[in-house]
Amino acid sequence: MFLKDLRGLNLEFLNTLKGAITLFVDPGRADATPDIEDGVINIKATKLAIEYIKSKPEVAQIIQERYVAPPPDMEAISKCPEGSLGYAFAKYIKDTGFDPNYYRGLKITDDTSYILHRLRQTHDIWHVVTGLGFDVNGELGLQAFCLAQIRIPLPIILLAGGLMRTLINAPEQMDNLLTQIAIGYRMGAKAKPLIAQKWEENWDKPLSQWRSELGIEPTSVYIP
Repeated sequence: MFLKDLRGLNLEFLNTLKGAITLFVDPGRADATPDIEDGVINIKATKLAIEYIKSKPEVAQIIQERYVAPPPDMEAISKCPEGSLGYAFAKYIKDTGFDPNYYRGLKITDDTSYILHRLRQTHDIWHVVTGLGFDVNGELGLQAFCLAQIRIPLPIILLAGGLMRTLINAPEQMDNLLTQIAIGYRMGAKAKPLIAQKWEENWDKPLSQWRSELGIEPTSVYIP
């Protein structure tokens, strides 16, 4: 039994290492992030993080509901009123050229897999709502935001890798990166839980209203 458990842990570690190395070489490889996350899904730190976020009543409620939205209808969303979340999201997708359904789905079997699946599903919405950019530094700023909100291991690994890569390859960018990380973390610590929101049922709501209700004050990083 011990050897079987050890082999499982080694496999998970290798998945994490594979994803971390891929991102270190090419930070634009978003497909590597799930490899890292899948590798740490069963460790104690992840379990503690899920227990922490479940202690918030609004998060506990959406977890109990297992709320999962269908893939976004970008044609319909693009027709949302100017200034709405839907309008801003459609502009974000157009500006970046991202596929809103790029994320790797996760089979929902428990509270942990539900939270991780929902995080993947709404990642780009978080970018829009926080105003944090879609470049590498903006992405790490959003990871700092996520760390403050949920405390899962993935952001820590990504932040550590980002800091190391910047230190080696672009040390002149370190000040900007640290600023983005600090902005994201402070914003995340102050804001209400984004994981508890049903964004997809309220595309027409003004983005400014969303931000006001959630206690988010974005800087001039990326504001659609």
